[in-house]
Amino acid sequence: MIGRTLLIAALLCSPLAAAFAAQGIPAPATAEEAAALFAKREALPNAIAAADFWAKRLAANPKDFEAGWKLARICYWLGDHVPTAERRARFEQGIEAGQKAATAQPDRPEGHFWQAANMGSMAEGFGMRAGLRYRGPIKASLEKALAMDPAYLNGSPDRALGRWYAQVPGLFGGSDEKAVQHLQRSLTYAPQSIASRFFLAETYVDMGRKDDARREFQTVVDTPFHPDWIPEEKEFKDKARAALARLR
Repeated sequence: MIGRTLLIAALLCSPLAAAFAAQGIPAPATAEEAAALFAKREALPNAIAAADFWAKRLAANPKDFEAGWKLARICYWLGDHVPTAERRARFEQGIEAGQKAATAQPDRPEGHFWQAANMGSMAEGFGMRAGLRYRGPIKASLEKALAMDPAYLNGSPDRALGRWYAQVPGLFGGSDEKAVQHLQRSLTYAPQSIASRFFLAETYVDMGRKDDARREFQTVVDTPFHPDWIPEEKEFKDKARAALARLR
């Protein structure tokens, strides 16, 4: 725990964070100001400032449910966009924050879901050891979120479980068929979900169902943006266009 705390503390003193501070990004004083910065997270200074706000609130009160899950959500974004040397620390920070939220309100899905999201990024991005370490906890957290509220965040628990089944080797419980089932179920809550359709398309590629994959990738490209998730959906659309080019 001490090592992780020191690693997270180092984020606040990193060259990147210092550079952003020098740019004069105003520190948010309220939850509403932090939310406005998160909405503009494509500019990393905004996302880092919002994360700092929730991190300080969580440090002052480790039982602050809102601070926990919102910090975990921002860390999930930051972990994929900060310099490589800072990625692990952000995901670790998100895992810890999500865990605190899940402990503070164990009957709400937010903490379980965002803890799992950060663990999933760790599992995908930091080698076999991380994959083996987090494989079981990710699934357990997502199943808790699913049981509590399957409609949470437009079917996100099913979407993430579909991703889990698609990414985990069959020897350890993975299954393309179960991945498709979960991803299709997530679409019953949000038929326009760009994320769900992108992951479904990737699964179809793995299954050799190229026509189905092309259809889903094209739907990703054609579907209008959801106003809350434009930064993420821009990236999905770029990846879908590249995938379509490879499938032609």
